[in-house]
Amino acid sequence: MNYEIVHVEEKTVAGLRIRTSNNDPLMSRKIGELWQRFYQDGIYHAIPGKRNDKSIGLYTHYEMDVHGEYDVIVCCEVQGAGDSDAKQSLEEAEIQIETIPAGKYAKFIVQGHMQQAVAEFWTKLCSMELDRKFSCDFEEYQSGGDMDNAEIHIYIALN
Repeated sequence: MNYEIVHVEEKTVAGLRIRTSNNDPLMSRKIGELWQRFYQDGIYHAIPGKRNDKSIGLYTHYEMDVHGEYDVIVCCEVQGAGDSDAKQSLEEAEIQIETIPAGKYAKFIVQGHMQQAVAEFWTKLCSMELDRKFSCDFEEYQSGGDMDNAEIHIYIALN
């Protein structure tokens, strides 16, 4: 798989969080349900101060490497949530704030059916020799695509 090394600036995101692991037999279902809640329950539209119309699947707070637990956050980038009133209203709606740290990332671009392309990517990534940091990885779903013809930029944190 082709990729480029990029520097990502710090991003503030807001969304819904679960804790899971690759060993959890219900992992895919839990993540799918989180995405459904994000859109069908109106969470995406309720988040104020979006920086763009992209959505993000964030993997963070790794317990260790691919064998441990991690958080999955379905979210979007926001203009910062430093305002205490804004932060409180988000938290009341079960929306959590997280920071994607600035740093060096491997950037991959995958295209195709949204779920299938992403699943294939993660399977292939496991066989690659990347010096992964296991701090914060994310999928950035580009606007304008549809379920069958999506473009997804995937960023993997590197040491």
